[in-house]
Amino acid sequence: MDANEYTLVQSDSQTEPQSEVGLKFAHFLINQTADAAFCLGANAQFLYVNDATCKITEYSCEELLSMTLKDVDIDFSLHNFSDITSQDSIIYKSRYRTKKGRVFLVEISMTSLEDQGKKYSCVFVRDRTNEMVELSVQKWIDELRDAKANLQQEVTQLKKKEVELERSLSIFHSTLESTTIGIVAVNFEGDILSFNQQFIDMWQIPETLTLSKRCPICRAFFEEQLKDPEAFNRLVWEVSSQSDFESYDILELKDGRIFAHYSKPQWLDKKIIGRVWSIWDITESKRTEEALRLSEARFRALAETTDVSTFLIQGTRLCYVNPAVTILTGYTTKELLTGFDIRQLIKSKKRRQVSDSGNSANFEYQEIKILTKNGKERWLACAVAILDGVLDFGGKSVELIAGIDITDYKYAETELNQALEQAKELGELRARFLSMVCHQFRNPLNVVSFSSSLLKRNINDQMAETIRPLLDGIQIAVEQLSQMLDDILFYAKAEAAKLQFEPRPLELVQFCKNLVAQVQISSSQNPINFLTQTSYFVALVDPKLFEFILKNLLDNAVKYSPVQSSVDLTLACENGEIIFQVKDRGIGIPIKDQQRLFEAFYRGSNSNGISGTGLGLSIVKTLVDLHGGQVTVESEEGKGTTFSVILRSVKKNSVNSQL
Repeated sequence: MDANEYTLVQSDSQTEPQSEVGLKFAHFLINQTADAAFCLGANAQFLYVNDATCKITEYSCEELLSMTLKDVDIDFSLHNFSDITSQDSIIYKSRYRTKKGRVFLVEISMTSLEDQGKKYSCVFVRDRTNEMVELSVQKWIDELRDAKANLQQEVTQLKKKEVELERSLSIFHSTLESTTIGIVAVNFEGDILSFNQQFIDMWQIPETLTLSKRCPICRAFFEEQLKDPEAFNRLVWEVSSQSDFESYDILELKDGRIFAHYSKPQWLDKKIIGRVWSIWDITESKRTEEALRLSEARFRALAETTDVSTFLIQGTRLCYVNPAVTILTGYTTKELLTGFDIRQLIKSKKRRQVSDSGNSANFEYQEIKILTKNGKERWLACAVAILDGVLDFGGKSVELIAGIDITDYKYAETELNQALEQAKELGELRARFLSMVCHQFRNPLNVVSFSSSLLKRNINDQMAETIRPLLDGIQIAVEQLSQMLDDILFYAKAEAAKLQFEPRPLELVQFCKNLVAQVQISSSQNPINFLTQTSYFVALVDPKLFEFILKNLLDNAVKYSPVQSSVDLTLACENGEIIFQVKDRGIGIPIKDQQRLFEAFYRGSNSNGISGTGLGLSIVKTLVDLHGGQVTVESEEGKGTTFSVILRSVKKNSVNSQL
């Protein structure tokens, strides 16, 4: 553009006069600058452009003056042009596109002015392409760094997956080796892909043998062991890659063993690459099957000749009855097996517990009430079992009921229960009577005791020597009678099941120490030793009842021992059981008396001259039973006695230590 062509393009405005020389110099100077400079109207239309603008955009002056800024500014829509022009001066960055499509970064310095009510913008543009390259390089570096981090993360994940895969493979191999089934996978090229040790052991394959279809020695080895080699070849050796079926067959070996053989195709990407064989030894099950068939024949022969009523039931229908059933029920065999509903015969069932459950795990014992054809009720004691596959009745399981008639016994049981109920009522009456008698005796005893004490305080010295021994005897007799009444009353409550059993956690070591100290006060002439290897032990017991157990045993030990002989109380724990032992060195118990020692009112034959009611050990046995334990005695006459109390209600144990 030459100087003559320069004008400030305005559509409707009037400019102030300028000297022609000044305009030439301004035009010359603006075109000498290296930065692009141009002037914009309000609608961002180019009004003036310098040579640098044409050079940087690759457009001619005429082309630019017919264009707007948004034709070359890629980011024009990202900037609010009206907001930019509302500021007096602003610097910002944007991207321009040349006529040939090259994109470059520019720094824009824009100054806004207003003339005669119209807005104009004077713009200087500096090429910042290097910064864009630097930004691109930095972005590339950042992307590489991110890619490296992601790659490292993926490598870490791959390592984790590799560890997991190794672990899964280890578990898979362990599973293969732990199964009792022989497993081998073979491709159709004849290569062994995998097998477990059980496969080797089942076929007794020597280490020198190469497992491959392509090995004639291998094929001959398997054929040599089989009764029917052709079946093995057809099922295993000659199966093609196109065979997608699953098969189950039986292989019989010459040594008498029988193998079950299951084969299925091995798939990879919807293509069969080989087959997996599972082989397991069914020799015993085959023998069992034959034995069951023989048992079925024997069962039928036995059932036809026994007096035990035998039923086989499927659902609500009878599928077999023996002759004893027809005699019992009054129905004919045809009536029972032809559309007969078992609910018409069996009216009720009641499970019964048996003591030796270990030998009857396959049976459930029931009492069954049936209604005979003539309308009479009969009771059967039955063994009930589910026979699943044992006897062949359409391939379905059947229920076996074998019962004997106990109708007479049930009537006798009813009469016995009535007698027991009456005995229970009599026991309660006796308990109430004993309780009443004890209370009635208590009042005169209290009077005697009080009178004896009063006389002791009021006798003079002259009479004391004669009367005081008599009064002491009276006091001792009163205490003995009072203790006897306490024992009788306690026994009456125990016999009538009136005792309150209230177990709670109790620390036994300190409990025993306190009890020994209490008994020792009243038995100062016999030392009592408490022995234990446990410093702290908690069990679930009733403290009041448990105190009676140990105190009674300790009192008896002292009572039946010579003066100054020691008594031992031992506490131990073995296999979850609490064991208490009270040992004395006294007169002992004759062997003939030991069997009846825990009976009420029974005393040993060598206890003459020693006071007692014969109730203490009976009460001890009752209280130990309430705790779910047991009490035993070991004694030798003239050498001493050991009572052992064993409880199983252990709640908590701590570290053992020697006391």
